[in-house]
This record gives sequence, C-alpha cells and structure tokens, in this order.
Amino acid sequence: MSRLAGGVVLVTAQEAPLDPDDPGSPEGENAGMTATAFLSVSLEPPLVLVSLRTGSRMDDLIDEQPLWGVSVLSESQRHIAGRFAMKGRLSDRLLFEDIPYTRGEITGAPLVGGALATLECRTEQRVEAGDHTLVIGRVLNARVPSAEGGPLLYFKGRYRHLN
Repeated sequence: MSRLAGGVVLVTAQEAPLDPDDPGSPEGENAGMTATAFLSVSLEPPLVLVSLRTGSRMDDLIDEQPLWGVSVLSESQRHIAGRFAMKGRLSDRLLFEDIPYTRGEITGAPLVGGALATLECRTEQRVEAGDHTLVIGRVLNARVPSAEGGPLLYFKGRYRHLN
C-alpha cells in the first residue's frame, strides 16, 4: 500500500469541558493526528471517512465526542504532519503550541491556518475493521481558506508534493 499516494490531513477534536453545565469550567484539551487514509464517501449527504488506529487517543476521543475537524495540509505544512504523526509524541498542549489555528464555528475543533481546505464533521457511523476504526462523518461546514500552494502527499513512506 506504500505505492498508493494519499493526501495528508490533520484530524482534530477538542475534549468536552470538564463540566458542560458550568460556563467557568476549563475547556478540554485539543487533540490531533496526521492521517493519510481519508476520503470523500458521498456528496449527498456530504460524508467523509477517516481510518483511525483502534484504541488510539483520537479513536477514543471521537468515540466520546462526535464533533471533529479536518485540515487538508499544503505542501508547506510538512512539519505539522510530521509533528502529529510522531509516536510517543509531545503532550497535546505542546503539539499545538506554535501552530496557528482557529476554532471551528460548529465543532470547536482546531482548524489549521494555511490549510488548503477545512471541514467540520459529526460522526455518523463507526465500523471496526481489523486494527482500525473507520469513522464516517457528516460534513457540517467546509471552507477553502487558502488557495495557494499544492497538496501535501504521502508516498513510499515519505511526504511529497506535486512537481
């Protein structure tokens, strides 16, 4: 499968507040992961699919909190993809420390500045598939904040860009 080129996205979510009924309750932490197994499933209704390693932090979070975001990374955002793909990585708070982002209007998920496109999604279905969970999400909001640059791709174990 390393011979199949794939686009690179950052899947993000925000943990729910500790006490949703208390406006002073601290926000939950941001979480994110790099994904290359991401695709459009349907235009009507608008559905996308992402494959998450079963039991991963993101799989557990999206199971508990069904609102999440996707930032389609540009070729200049290789460093972001690498940071969020690291095993035994930094704490979630440090992962986002110097990355510009805005909060999704609907989901509250961090959406990366300079991304080619951003999506806000709500989980519609989860399918167990071997050691991964296929999460199908309904697109609630889509934006094209940046039309500059090409896509970041993953091919033969390395990040690439179109020539």
